[in-house]
Amino acid sequence: MTAQATPIMQITDAIVEVKDLHLYYGDSEALRGITMSIPRKKVTALIGPSGCGKSTFIRCFNRMNDLIESIRISGEITIDDQDIYDNSVDVIELRRRVGMVFQKWNPFPKSIYENVIYGLRIAGVRDKNLLDETVEKSLKRAALWDEMKDRLHESAMGMSGGQMQRLCIARAIAVSPEIILMDEPCSALDPRSTSRIEELIRELQGDYTIIIVTHNMQQAARVSDFTAYFYIGELVEFGLTKRVFTSPVRKETEDYITGRFG
Repeated sequence: MTAQATPIMQITDAIVEVKDLHLYYGDSEALRGITMSIPRKKVTALIGPSGCGKSTFIRCFNRMNDLIESIRISGEITIDDQDIYDNSVDVIELRRRVGMVFQKWNPFPKSIYENVIYGLRIAGVRDKNLLDETVEKSLKRAALWDEMKDRLHESAMGMSGGQMQRLCIARAIAVSPEIILMDEPCSALDPRSTSRIEELIRELQGDYTIIIVTHNMQQAARVSDFTAYFYIGELVEFGLTKRVFTSPVRKETEDYITGRFG
């Protein structure tokens, strides 16, 4: 299997363009010549077995991989035609534009209110009316306002796991990102909390570009517009979710989706 053989779907309105991306951990190649486009204001799911490069791939979009000393990257990633690895790029501003929700919820040991506006505080926003409006708007978008409006100044650490994950989504939304990365956001949650997060992803469709890493085939089918299948650092197939799940071009994709492999 080679990257050149990958069925590449042409995206007419792409926010992210990836061209011949290679990433190395020391001498080990983790991403092998990835070329794909991420459609604007749609949900794109990345699927594939553990260790295939999905999480490494999305961390390229907000340069989280920069924090690892042994990383080497070649190729190009542009967001709205800007090369995000250019020396002129402000990485802090990039991470405002590209928010991230991790596999394990990570609220700060602060109040619910302060968690939501943390990014605005860092940016120097002091207008209380604006902060109050942002908290309400973000918690409403994250389907948390009704549950938390009377607890805003209580510690976020007293929330349930599902509530904490939705709080992390509210925190990402609060700084008005263009892209939200979700790295297996439901893997540590119970089925009811997972359902709430999936509902939230569907509600956010159309307002944000969402890229979600998931091992759950049913989840990818339920929440995403597009699906990309990765294997051993290569992009095997990418296309409309319905097409990928019902009539995949590559046998490797079909074997993975149907459970014969992975």
